[in-house]
Amino acid sequence: MYYIGIDLGTSSAKGILADKSGRILKEANVEYPVFYPYEGWSEQNPCDWLDAAKEILASLSDGISNEIAGVSFGGQMHGLVMLDENDNVIRPAILWNDGRSQKQTDYLNNEIGKSKLTRLTANIAFAGFTAPKILWVKENEPENFRRIAKIMLPKDYVAYMLTGVFSSDYSDASGMLLLDVENKCWSEEMCRICSVKPEWLPRLFESYEVTGKLKEEYNLPNAVVTAGAGDNAAAAVGTGTVANGSCNISLGTSGTIFISGDNFVSDPGNSLHSFAHATGRWHLMGCILSAASCNKWWIQDILQASDYSAETQNSEPLLGKNSVFFLPYLMGERSPHNDTNAKGAFIGISANTTREQMSLAVLEGVAFALRDCVESARKNGLNITSTNICGGGARSEIWKKIIANVLNVTVSSPVTEQGPSYGAAILAMVGSGAYNNVYDAVNNIVKIKSTVKPDSQTVALYDKKYEIFKSLYPALKNAFAKM
Repeated sequence: MYYIGIDLGTSSAKGILADKSGRILKEANVEYPVFYPYEGWSEQNPCDWLDAAKEILASLSDGISNEIAGVSFGGQMHGLVMLDENDNVIRPAILWNDGRSQKQTDYLNNEIGKSKLTRLTANIAFAGFTAPKILWVKENEPENFRRIAKIMLPKDYVAYMLTGVFSSDYSDASGMLLLDVENKCWSEEMCRICSVKPEWLPRLFESYEVTGKLKEEYNLPNAVVTAGAGDNAAAAVGTGTVANGSCNISLGTSGTIFISGDNFVSDPGNSLHSFAHATGRWHLMGCILSAASCNKWWIQDILQASDYSAETQNSEPLLGKNSVFFLPYLMGERSPHNDTNAKGAFIGISANTTREQMSLAVLEGVAFALRDCVESARKNGLNITSTNICGGGARSEIWKKIIANVLNVTVSSPVTEQGPSYGAAILAMVGSGAYNNVYDAVNNIVKIKSTVKPDSQTVALYDKKYEIFKSLYPALKNAFAKM
């Protein structure tokens, strides 16, 4: 029997077909657009996701439809999808990296209060979260707000349209700021604060639990559908990051530090998100809004180049010695600054600065921003000495060396790099009964192909550079706000 995992990303949907051993037999990818109507806004048409998912299902199951035993999803988190009473999409989905709801975020954090939010949801408000977006729609598009019959997350919209089951999982729901994460139930008080009717929200499942089956029209009669997970929890499963204290770095459009935990923990400083994990347990996560997207912007849009590796292929002697700094805040920043006004910046440029130095600075700036998240975890007593890594940026060998030395950790690359789609396929295996639980599946399937260890001399050089990096955002914060 075979299993399909679909990752609903920001720029495209990626699907894989795997067997029980985790061997990938087939892959599919469908791109779709992101729309930026105004500065700081980021939207997509949910129908584009659905069309992509249908195309992927048809491609991966071609000729073996009766042998597909399970389907599951990983998906971009936090996006607001609203349906009316006839299941029509009310407006374009407001995405995770959309910053329009800063006013509503400030209201939740300052007037409702961070301590109350933390008590109710284990987290404070960030502009990327779903609840501030709901308040924004209520205040700015009241006619759309009045039409709401269902509120859901991106992957859950696709699952609903494919199965007819209105559901979500705890890991993805954790990022809405409507879930009582510790007790795994919707917070009635947060719903009241955000004017959300309980019937608008889906039934909740563990990520590996079966929610239903695909509609007959998709011709997959033997496939069960499991609830799936938010992209980072799915990626953690796909990289084997399920044991207590294990860590995964995702270098996708955004960047994340994901730390798995057996027990519920809330970050007292509110720099890290406290979310449910796809294993049935919990995790802490730090998220920077721009990671591999910074490199794409620099290489493709600014340099008008296409060979990413060529820009830094001779840069290894420069590691820890580059005099140029880059702030990777192209879409504002979430962890730990929580500032939609933050901007990207090159600092330290002189008449002698080279293209190579600036290209290297982009990779280093993302690594330093990830270290901000790691330092928050270390303040919580977490001893992070190693991490798995996934995402498009993880294909860069020099970027992995930079991260190993900036964070002073061993960086391990799994044999399979698909991350969220691979994790979704594993969740489908568990739901269909191929494995007893996520831990058994991961122990049997996920293997490591290579590791990068930090070098003590390079670590010392980057420690000094990080001290400078830490001073840059505070120095520019007021200027960013005035812009």
